[in-house]
Amino acid sequence: FAGQGVVMETFSMAQTRGYRTHGTIHIVINNQVGFTTSTVADSRSTHYPTDAAKIIGAPIIHVNGDDPEAVVYAAHVALDYRETFHKDVVIDMVCYRRLGHNEADEPSMTQPVMYAIIRNLPTTRTQYALRLVKEGVLSQEQSDAMVREYRELMEAGGTVNSYLNIRPVREGLPAELETHWKNYLDAKWRDQADTAYPADKIEAISRNWLETIPVDFVVHRRVRKVLEDRVAMGAGLKPADWGFGETLAYATLLEQGFNVRLSGQDCGRGTFSHRHAVLHHQERREQWIPLRHGSTHSADFTVIDSLLSEEAVLAFEYGYATAEPTSLVIWEAQFGDFVNGAQVVIDQFISSGEQKWQRLCGLVMFLPHGLEGQGPEHSSGRLERFMQLAAQENMQIVVPSTPAQIFHLLRQQMLRNYRKPLIVFTPKSLLRHPLAVNELSDFTHGGFQFVIDDVDLSSDADRAGVTRIIICAGKVYYDLLEARRKHEVRNVALVRLEQIYPFPGLELKAVVNRYPNVQEKVWCQEEPVNQGAWDAIVPRFEAYCDYHDVRCVSRDAAAAPAVGSMAVHQLQQKTLIRKALMLPADIEV
Repeated sequence: FAGQGVVMETFSMAQTRGYRTHGTIHIVINNQVGFTTSTVADSRSTHYPTDAAKIIGAPIIHVNGDDPEAVVYAAHVALDYRETFHKDVVIDMVCYRRLGHNEADEPSMTQPVMYAIIRNLPTTRTQYALRLVKEGVLSQEQSDAMVREYRELMEAGGTVNSYLNIRPVREGLPAELETHWKNYLDAKWRDQADTAYPADKIEAISRNWLETIPVDFVVHRRVRKVLEDRVAMGAGLKPADWGFGETLAYATLLEQGFNVRLSGQDCGRGTFSHRHAVLHHQERREQWIPLRHGSTHSADFTVIDSLLSEEAVLAFEYGYATAEPTSLVIWEAQFGDFVNGAQVVIDQFISSGEQKWQRLCGLVMFLPHGLEGQGPEHSSGRLERFMQLAAQENMQIVVPSTPAQIFHLLRQQMLRNYRKPLIVFTPKSLLRHPLAVNELSDFTHGGFQFVIDDVDLSSDADRAGVTRIIICAGKVYYDLLEARRKHEVRNVALVRLEQIYPFPGLELKAVVNRYPNVQEKVWCQEEPVNQGAWDAIVPRFEAYCDYHDVRCVSRDAAAAPAVGSMAVHQLQQKTLIRKALMLPADIEV
């Protein structure tokens, strides 16, 4: 009952607001071995394997697996307990593994005494059949006939258990509670959706965030300033920042009937204090969630500050998203680096669940990412790992660089019928960067752009002077842009690749082809050359764009994602920018 920590984490979640199920029945098929490990002193530190459940005071029912009626009775007791008290209960069914591991192993090599006893035991079926015959419930002929019928059905490929023919959805279930996936089966990643939103409705929504707060609810002065700024942004009086674009995406989806569920460590406020989805009364223990008020929509907005477990929470949200195609389900890592604590869930479920089990999933993952001098544990969401797993259109990997991009991206995730995991490498410093803003018109028009062309080179004459194109993603773009403007570099174009996978080769070629005199193409990334997108994106440049001469400007190969010194980080970053823009070494950037 180990589960590499999942069991303990599941019990820890049992009564939390965001993850409780009002009782889970845990069934342990206790065959008393772990592959070849049978010595208790090697497999656990407790008397019973189910003692882990004692941390939440869950009842534990031990039952003999050789007694089918006792097992059924234990199941009834467990179900009654769960239905009555809405809490967890555990069944420890003590049994044995009659054959070796996978029914192909020779168990007596490592458990000779145990299997000498097992081989002399009649099977559970044989024991129960003899008992029923002895009690007069069945005759021996009836018992033998049941065995023959079962084997004949198996050999004919039939269903041996009539219960398996029952429909999984209860008859008479209200239509709004049924889940239909058929509309999502044939969607393509280039499918379009109208993600723009009318200006008058945006203004009304942004006003609601502030005006619906009760008059006696004391908001922190800095948070109130954020809300006041968002009202101005919604009216087009101030450039929109990331917090506005993200929150507006949730609000507009709610208005259109989509539920929104956001969970993760510190996600109510946001790790970097940009979101403020949950307001805290400064004098009383009260909360106010603006997105739940001031609207006529009936959709639910749920925001959860999760327990400190990446693996358990991400696994929960994956399961939630596989059952809810009409809900925007988001898991946010406190820092992108911490996603490594959930790698098993990513490998086993998120990246391959569709291929293995034909289960679609529209889960969104927010991974704050970017090298900003905060050290090797707070710099990288490990883009390279996701790119290694990317194949057969199993997920979407994006690095949005503007508030309008995150707005259109989140709306696109729900408004089109494409339900694949969406891995979003979100920014940190860009949350308040003066250049990472949008005008209101960027929300009322357009959509998510796979590729964004250079914002400073709009005329044919400007583009004709470009000899070098830098293709990049994320925060490094703004570092390059500021340095290029400062030093008036006119022969370099900056092109942002906002979606890394599926690779938008057609869109990228269309942008690059606007520059007729390009002599050199560069991929620039902050990450070390052995990390980030480079290794995975090279063959895509070649396959989808026929670019065989792209070279990489990055940090040198490194074992860790980033250095631990701010001074060294700044030196590396400046060197990177100079190299990408081909500036002299003595120029300050």
